[in-house]
Amino acid sequence: MSFLIKPDLHESYPVAHHAKGSYIYDQSGKRYLDGCSGAVTCNLGHGTAEVITRLKEQLDAVSFVYRSQFTSEPAEQLAELLADALPGNLNWSFFVNSGSEAVETAMKIAVQYWQEKGQYDKTVFLSRWNSYHGITNGALSLSGFYERRYRFTHLLHRYPAASAPNCYRCPYELDSSACSAACANEVELSIKRIGKRFIAGFVAEPVIGAAGAAITAPGDYYKKIKDICEANDILFIADEVMSGLGRTGRMLAIEHWGVTPDIAVLGKGMSAGYSPIAAAVITDDMMETIKNGSGVIMSGHTYSANPFSAAAALAVLRYIIKNDLPRKAVVKGDKLKKKLMDVMEQTGIIGEIRGKGLLLGVEFVSDQKSKKTFPVSLSVSRRIIAEAKKRGLLLYPAQAGIDGGGGDAVIIAPPLTVSEAEMEELVHIFRESVHEVEKQVEKGIQADGPFE
Repeated sequence: MSFLIKPDLHESYPVAHHAKGSYIYDQSGKRYLDGCSGAVTCNLGHGTAEVITRLKEQLDAVSFVYRSQFTSEPAEQLAELLADALPGNLNWSFFVNSGSEAVETAMKIAVQYWQEKGQYDKTVFLSRWNSYHGITNGALSLSGFYERRYRFTHLLHRYPAASAPNCYRCPYELDSSACSAACANEVELSIKRIGKRFIAGFVAEPVIGAAGAAITAPGDYYKKIKDICEANDILFIADEVMSGLGRTGRMLAIEHWGVTPDIAVLGKGMSAGYSPIAAAVITDDMMETIKNGSGVIMSGHTYSANPFSAAAALAVLRYIIKNDLPRKAVVKGDKLKKKLMDVMEQTGIIGEIRGKGLLLGVEFVSDQKSKKTFPVSLSVSRRIIAEAKKRGLLLYPAQAGIDGGGGDAVIIAPPLTVSEAEMEELVHIFRESVHEVEKQVEKGIQADGPFE
């Protein structure tokens, strides 16, 4: 007898029966408010009629062609719409199946770009600690996420080279208004130590996701990073897998800082969960360099540019644009953040509410003034997620962005279509869950036995 391998081999998972809007229903009929859009993926919620109709039409037409033999209308149209929607001259899309693959594709295109220009030594990448870029070896090499990389360190490159711009826990113990982005200067120092002739690109999440619960950089940080990259002939690669396509209030989160990357990596909400698809989007200059050189981008997967997945992403992107969801994400995000700030004032275990638009993070601390973390044995994040799920609210687990791991945090990122009433429900359940765990912590309950 064989069974499905689940994320936690000791956990019992409810079986999803159906979903609609911001809610998922299990086989018993229990309703869950999707407060994190799955894995920050179902940006339109569930059961969007316009998308489903388009997918049925695509199934009747053609569900698969191999990209070395055919292109397809939805793939061509999706690439064209992305070129129109994204900033600057990010006009060329390479479609793959997951965010990890898209990050690796971006890395390969970056190396090939420099090879086509005769700079064969440029094969190293810079990234930051407290980051997450994917689970495949290349993407994991970029990831400064101790808990996910420590088992495989012997397989990985040593790419993380600089601190994340975490103003709540500044590694330099500086005030964000006066630090002049010391963490950006750290990137420049890393370049000097390694040598710019060897570095192909710098990779960063504009808003840090799973490794930092929506850590958001200070105002001029990314402009400094872009200037440093340009001065050293290094490509700036923005990992927008979690933050892109309207989630933070812009098509790319990096636009909040007035910066356009050389490569943008998309995934997750790109198809809003209707079918696997991701993309590495490159500039005209990069495309022309490779086209006038070898004429072939050396990457690809069997399901790359799959017509069905492309049709899903095309329908989703059209829906996002038609319904002005990026602007609405700003308005809703501001309201939700304010409501969460109210919860913070009513408890002693929330240290910070952060993020942009509808990508928000909550960090939990044992003391708000000192920012002291809880002992790992208390499993505070896990308890809060469990209490919320018991009450019918889904939250996304995240790290707190602390070097070496530790700390407790969650991501709150409901669908961009979330209603006012649903946000009220989300905050109500979240408040109850936090208060319950605060009581448990006060009683000194340890988490080394069966979880309750």
